[in-house]
Amino acid sequence: MRPAGIGAGPETALLRPRPTPAGAASGNTEMQIAGTHILIVGLARSGLAAARFLKRRGAILRATDSAAADRLGPAVAELTALGIPLELGGHRTESFLSADLIVVSPGVPLGIAPLAAARARGVPAIAEIELAGRFIREPIVAVTGTNGKTTVTELIGRMLAASERRVFVGGNIGRPLIGYVDAGTPADVVVAEISSFQLDAIAAFRPQVGVLLNITDDHLDRYPGFEAYARSKMRLFENQTEEDAAVLNAGDPTIRRLASGVRSRALFYNSPEPNAAAAATAGTRLTVALPGRDPVALDLTPYRLPGPHNAENAAAAALAALAAGASPEGVQAALAGFSGLPHRLEHVGRVNGVDFVNDSKGTNVDAVRRALECYGTPVVLIMGGLDKGGNFALLTEAVRRRVKALVLMGKATGIIRAALGGLVPTVAAADMAVAVRAAAEQAAPGETVLLSPGCASFDQYPNYEARGEDFRRAVRSLTAPAEPGAGDTAGD
Repeated sequence: MRPAGIGAGPETALLRPRPTPAGAASGNTEMQIAGTHILIVGLARSGLAAARFLKRRGAILRATDSAAADRLGPAVAELTALGIPLELGGHRTESFLSADLIVVSPGVPLGIAPLAAARARGVPAIAEIELAGRFIREPIVAVTGTNGKTTVTELIGRMLAASERRVFVGGNIGRPLIGYVDAGTPADVVVAEISSFQLDAIAAFRPQVGVLLNITDDHLDRYPGFEAYARSKMRLFENQTEEDAAVLNAGDPTIRRLASGVRSRALFYNSPEPNAAAAATAGTRLTVALPGRDPVALDLTPYRLPGPHNAENAAAAALAALAAGASPEGVQAALAGFSGLPHRLEHVGRVNGVDFVNDSKGTNVDAVRRALECYGTPVVLIMGGLDKGGNFALLTEAVRRRVKALVLMGKATGIIRAALGGLVPTVAAADMAVAVRAAAEQAAPGETVLLSPGCASFDQYPNYEARGEDFRRAVRSLTAPAEPGAGDTAGD
């Protein structure tokens, strides 16, 4: 018998409509939104999307953000036009205590005093993905992990689309899930990138396929320690049943240790024991063997993303997509056609024989290590930004083996210099333009200048994208004209 939840087409259990969660119903009576006093906390993309959704359903809304109006951009004007009272530049505890429900954005720590007081008083606080999950009836494939989430989410979406499945791709990738509910364009499958911050505020959120790529040190400025961060990631599976699937990286020791607590059907990839895995790579061959199904052989030769971590990403994506109803042909076509995403090992040009690579999305220590593994020639590494509590000493061996010189910038300069500065020549730079010029002076033809910061961008930039764009501008400004890269390749 084919295991429930694992199938090759729309007739399988996985692709049937999701059951209505407890406390929710279809139509106009869902969650008793009309007339309910709801506070939106945080007015970035997910908060704004939740406000639109709830306003259309008759909620009595109020919105708050610690940022002042001039930092919130068009959101202020839109919410004002909707008639939603705003409290900006700080939070009023009274507004939290008087709410029937709080919808909290990922950027807002659950431990802030007004939110903690409201939760202690019994006011429920949920993430936007939890709100969306109450209304989405289509199967959800949800992807989390410290690194690789966006790449794998996009790959799964493309694999399903190439298999002639209608797909919505969103979540932490930039398109809030709640926006899908009112989009008017139905999908067969919803594919979502999910962050640990979003998982911190779920109650009943249940993906039919959950994917956990890796758990390494990150966001330790927000969590009390690594175990708390790991437990947050594992919440992706807490509402799954035996009918659902958990795609797990068996090569990650933390995931292996915590996998026994998963109730759903575990599908492993990257296992040190290949025969025990549902997906395994051998050279350029990727084999996926779902329970009750014939093995699927895939060719990774046309897959253009560099590094062993991207082979793992391909295995995770193929395993999840096939479990969600993709065809082998669709999976193979997506692997061949995917050249990666911006700011993830993105080759931006060559100057005087030196390659310049933008990995601005490398915002933690493990991402830097993975990026360095892609290079056999010496690397001049640009690091720095806002430290998130990472242990930079974990890069010692990678720096010794692959890095020729370090260029440091941002608030974390001193911390990184203390951990790694004694290994290779190290200089500090005031800004990106100075950093790129200094790196170019250190690099010889045939070598690589790599921006892989290992830190958040918020000390000098609004986000990692802006930092990557600044790196591109700095490369273009070098005196010699930049030659085109040999085909942009990217990874996560």
